[in-house]
Order: sequence, then structure tokens, then C-alpha cells
Amino acid sequence: MRHMNTTPSKTTDLSKTASPADDPEKSTADAAVTEDPTATAAPAEATDEAEDDDLEFDEPDPFTEARHGVGAGATAVVSAALGIVALTGAWSGRVAAERETLMGQIQTAGGSSAAQQISEIYGDAWHTTALVNGVFAVLALLVGAFVLARPAFGTPATRPQPAWIRAVALAGIALGILGVLISAGMYFDLFLSLPVAGTPAG
Repeated sequence: MRHMNTTPSKTTDLSKTASPADDPEKSTADAAVTEDPTATAAPAEATDEAEDDDLEFDEPDPFTEARHGVGAGATAVVSAALGIVALTGAWSGRVAAERETLMGQIQTAGGSSAAQQISEIYGDAWHTTALVNGVFAVLALLVGAFVLARPAFGTPATRPQPAWIRAVALAGIALGILGVLISAGMYFDLFLSLPVAGTPAG
């Protein structure tokens, strides 16, 4: 009697698993999964470092802050100083007045009336002093106005003009206006008139 062979001709070995070499796609996926998890954090750390560098770069330099407004501040101080000189008088005004006095004495040495002597010796020296002081007052006014108007022209400044600079410039302008008024009054004899010679008795 013939027995039928029920044993399969080929059996599958379940213990045998596919190696990474047999399945390239699986090996690639496994390699991607087993990568260092810190690799994805590297770009974020680099971005944070770049932002930190930008923040450090934007921090103001103390030396730059100290130099900011030095020129405008010096100009404002010059304006105030010119205004003070216009009110108190300058050595150049005294020298010019003495020169006018000497010239008046020379011109009246040959004989002249009392009124002419007063005008040539005293009046011209007085008017010269007022004129010189007026020039200093006008300079103080112009320099102070330049300091206040400078930020409106040229390249816009990154920071506003310091308050003390504006205050000193305003002081120079005020002194300049006051000096102009006083000098004009002196020059046109509004405050004090020239002495008048008395009529000789006779």
C-alpha cells in the first residue's frame, strides 16, 4: 500500500530573520531612528547664540555714549560765554575805545569847541564800546540758534539732543538778545546821553 507523503517539501525556518543587508529600507529607517537625538537641537542652539551675539552687539558703548553731543555741548557753552562777554565787555572793546579817545584828542588838539571835544573824545569811544559788545551779542545769538536748529538738518541723529545742551544754548540766546538790546541803547544814547557843554558866561 502506498503511503502519501504529507511532509512539505520545503519548510520555512521561522528563526531566520532578515538581516539589514537583506532589507535596505529597514536598515535606513533603523539608522535614522538610532541617530543622536541631540543633532536636531544643534541648529536651535546656534540660533540662540546668534541672537545673544546680536543683543551684545546692540548694547551701547560707554565711550560712544560719552562722546555723544560733545561738539554740540561745546558750541552751546561758547554761545553762553559770548553772551556773558557781550554784557560785561571785552578787552577788545576797551582797546578800541582807548584808540578812539586818542584819535579824538589828536583831532581836537589844534583847538575846537567843547561840544566837539566831547563828541570826539568821549562820544566816539562810548559808541565804539557799544558796537564791539553788540558784535559779541549777535555772535552769541547766532551760535545758540545754530545749536538748537542743528538736529533738524543733515543726517538724523540716532538719539535726541541732551537736555543740558538745549538749556545752555537757550541761555546763550537769551544773553545774546539782552546784549543786543543794551548795546543798541548805548550806541543810540538811549540810556545815557552825551554830556552837554555849558554856555560860557559873558
